[in-house]
Amino acid sequence: MLIRSINQPDNKSLSVILREVLVEMEIPQKGSAYEDPELDNMYEAYQFPRSKYFVVEEDEKILGGAGISPLRDGDVNICELQKMYFHKTLRGRGIGQKLIEICLDFAKESGFEKCYIESMPNMVNAQKLYLNKGFKYINGPLGNTGHNACLVWMLKKLR
Repeated sequence: MLIRSINQPDNKSLSVILREVLVEMEIPQKGSAYEDPELDNMYEAYQFPRSKYFVVEEDEKILGGAGISPLRDGDVNICELQKMYFHKTLRGRGIGQKLIEICLDFAKESGFEKCYIESMPNMVNAQKLYLNKGFKYINGPLGNTGHNACLVWMLKKLR
């Protein structure tokens, strides 16, 4: 098992696995990460200051990942935990806990004060992980993520 920063050659396999997981989780294609333009170019999407995407690789196959980026059209002190999805073979093995710690450490090192995440009501296990890591539910969305299908919003203080 290897968790590392994304590389340009990871784009194709990562876009396939992310879309597979979104379909499996019955996430609507409209108003969710499924239709994000950067899904096919994740490496390029995270080549900006205070942005980083990590992939999980096992047996030389990309099986998921997660990233941190400034919250679009939001407070400059708030980042967003983005596109945290895993192939079913990774789930329940503690990989999510490890990857979220790596992401949150990067967010703190990048000077963010809070971290925001959006989720779907049916993603109960993901929400349990976020709660376990100190996220709290909030009453509405922050910034302009374009994910109007996501109806669960959470925020964590980093400092």
